[in-house]
Amino acid sequence: MSQPEFDAAPGRSDPPFVAGEREMLDAWLDFHRATLLWKCEGLDDEQLRRRAVPPSSLSLLGLVRHMTEVENSWFERLLAGRDVEPLYYSDDDEDGDFDNVDTADVEADFDTYREAVERARRTAADHDLDAIGARLRRGKHEVSLRWIYVHMIEEYARHNGHADLLRESVDGRTGD
Repeated sequence: MSQPEFDAAPGRSDPPFVAGEREMLDAWLDFHRATLLWKCEGLDDEQLRRRAVPPSSLSLLGLVRHMTEVENSWFERLLAGRDVEPLYYSDDDEDGDFDNVDTADVEADFDTYREAVERARRTAADHDLDAIGARLRRGKHEVSLRWIYVHMIEEYARHNGHADLLRESVDGRTGD
């Protein structure tokens, strides 16, 4: 018996095959952002919170919360140098973004994610690809916006692979 597949995702389009560097990086990052939302589409709050691949504590909602933190960290804190406090984790609860989903407000967390993405887009648009972040990575390394883009695409690609597995475990739906 074959698994049910996703229909084409609204708002998700393939990146161009030929484009300038900035356009290509923006398109791939937006593709992966849309893919994460697509993997969550149509599920209820309980399904989004479900840790569907034991013993992992990962859930689709946890991935959305984690990527909110990642967007804020790389674009707002590191690139722009803004003081943005973590939303879902702390020094005492380093995996709070993944672990503390049982009573989370799902709708609010998705709104917060979308807001973080929009802020990140605006922040990135204000900088050249060669711009160096206002803060050092791990207090040691200068990082360019180009590096941030590549890292973000890698981070989303890895976590979207997790989202594939989680979604299939939740309701059997598959799709690239």
